[in-house]
Amino acid sequence: MATAEKSIDVNVPLPTAYNQWTQFEEFPRFMDDVESVTQLGDRTLHWVVKIAGVEREFDTEITEQHPEERVAWRSVDGTTHAGVVTFHKIDADTTRVMLQLDMTAEGLAENVGDKLGFVSRAAERDMKNFKEFIESRGVQTGAWRGEVPREG
Repeated sequence: MATAEKSIDVNVPLPTAYNQWTQFEEFPRFMDDVESVTQLGDRTLHWVVKIAGVEREFDTEITEQHPEERVAWRSVDGTTHAGVVTFHKIDADTTRVMLQLDMTAEGLAENVGDKLGFVSRAAERDMKNFKEFIESRGVQTGAWRGEVPREG
């Protein structure tokens, strides 16, 4: 299983960073390998990704979401994928965004990419892209302030 843990400080207030991250359908604007994300409901997303030339589709479920704190998810079919992103106030205008991502490589290309640290580099690139995206806008493209309690 490939694991990536990355953090980045973004020069926007915590609510702005969090609110933007809840706009899942905007992910292709800053995540290079994400072709599309379709929100099917408050807890369910359909992803189309292209990694190393291989296209994959899968659904994820939001397993926990607390405004301005965290969003956690896991795949429910297809690719084995899970993650959590947390938000930490550094000061009034700076937020630390921390991402942990776990995924299981499937097929030869993904296994080679896993061995070469592809997931870690992609996560780092996407976090930098998120920083550039949100800082250049200064405001979020939308917000979802709902709560998804952790089950179990």
